[in-house]
Amino acid sequence: MSSSPAAEPGGRSGASVALPDATAALALAGEAEGTLRRLEALTGASLVLHGLELWIGGRPRQIERAQTLMDMLRPLWQQGQAITPVDLQTALQALDTNQGAAHRSLGEQVLARSQSGQLLRPRTLRQKAYVEAMEGHDLTLALGPAGTGKTFLATVLAVRMLNDRKVQRLILTRPAVEAGERLGFLPGDLQQKVDPYLRPLYDALHALLGTERTSALLEKGVIEVAPLAYMRGRTLADAFVILDEAQNTTAAQMRMVLTRLGENSHMVVTGDPTQLDLPPGVTSGLKEAAEVLEGVEGIAVCRLGAADVVRHPLVQRLVTAYAQCDARRQSPAPPRRSS
Repeated sequence: MSSSPAAEPGGRSGASVALPDATAALALAGEAEGTLRRLEALTGASLVLHGLELWIGGRPRQIERAQTLMDMLRPLWQQGQAITPVDLQTALQALDTNQGAAHRSLGEQVLARSQSGQLLRPRTLRQKAYVEAMEGHDLTLALGPAGTGKTFLATVLAVRMLNDRKVQRLILTRPAVEAGERLGFLPGDLQQKVDPYLRPLYDALHALLGTERTSALLEKGVIEVAPLAYMRGRTLADAFVILDEAQNTTAAQMRMVLTRLGENSHMVVTGDPTQLDLPPGVTSGLKEAAEVLEGVEGIAVCRLGAADVVRHPLVQRLVTAYAQCDARRQSPAPPRRSS
């Protein structure tokens, strides 16, 4: 991408940006030029696309801001990848916190390609750190609110390691707190009993491998899905293990599953401490583990926040609002003045 000062249509000063090809131009513009309109709203600049030339008009600061955001997102649109509102929002947050240079590297860290052809990357700097922690540690704990990519990124890395033959199988598990681990009361065989609790993991596998290959690997036992209660007494060797919804494990359950880790295995433990379904007074195994294992060699503890939510932009605001509400409830009330 190159740009140069120019006169915008109508006589206004601005900058002209040359785009490499039609695919990049369409990806940058978005459907019905929706991405350009969002860029205008975020920067105050005006953007007009003429073929492979983009005019950016406005005050110098607005033009510079629009150009910087476009450059930060260049690895996406230059490869024809659609730019989502979340991509724009995370880039803007990085720019406003003087992390623009670091954010540019996100687009170059491709983890995998989905079945639909989408290039899968970490989309925030803390997600990038989370991926690097999983790559560099045998045990990673990830704590964060819904929508921060904890489970999906772990599944992406697990599938990549399976495809590269670095592990022989994937083991997906989570506590079935809603059924009190008493899965015998549910209809069907073990797979059918636990399926409702592991649907997010299945969704990630289907996106990465496709439905048919996922089913085939499940039938062969290469991918194993089981409730946490079935992990007791086992040694999980040559495997990538994902323990999801770990905030709902008890301290005893967490110790049990962590000590299952066998030779040449990796384990990722994910959970949202704010969505606790344990009975009152029961300590969350995830909370305890994060405190006890922080700083232990070979173990990474990653904490994601509202700024890392990559679902609908509204979810980020919901998470922030609820976090503020929780903080107010936990803070002591100010003492009353005596009359």
